[in-house]
Amino acid sequence: MAIKSDKWIRRMAESEGMIEPFEPGQVRQQGGEKIISFGTSSYGYDVRCSNEFKVFTNTYSATVDPKAFDDKSFVNITGDYCIIPPNSFALARTVEYFRIPRSVLTVCLGKSTYARCGIIVNVTPLEPEWEGHVTLEFSNTTTLPAKIYANEGVAQMLFFESDEVCETSYKDRGGKYQGQRGVTLPKT
Repeated sequence: MAIKSDKWIRRMAESEGMIEPFEPGQVRQQGGEKIISFGTSSYGYDVRCSNEFKVFTNTYSATVDPKAFDDKSFVNITGDYCIIPPNSFALARTVEYFRIPRSVLTVCLGKSTYARCGIIVNVTPLEPEWEGHVTLEFSNTTTLPAKIYANEGVAQMLFFESDEVCETSYKDRGGKYQGQRGVTLPKT
């Protein structure tokens, strides 16, 4: 299993629609303003966060239960940024829509810019033949409010191609998050 390069990422995005919308280089400025970079890097792709956020709240005293998730656990926010309260959590989604090839496993890591601010990004692996918007999980580990910027880089996707194609893909299993659009809450 080998990590895939910028050349492979560009080829797969442009010919197979693996990432849409796709940025073939690294974008570090928009409209003359510095931003947190996104786009293709040497061995990965830096994804952007959309402007849709779900921030945990205890307003309704809901219990967080993955088997019976109550959407009253969140407050919906749409905007250019999101403030995550201290020691709290938020969900968002990528701007990009992914179509993962059958022989590829994709792993997501947070960007150092956010990690150095105490903001942890968690995403489970994107399995072979999974497709959709990636739901991003942000943890604010600090005792201060934390700001996440929409339409800027938040995490990096790394693509690993196996030397053997899997017997059963995520699509074959009829995975419950297949084709997700928008911020997707837990499903059982």
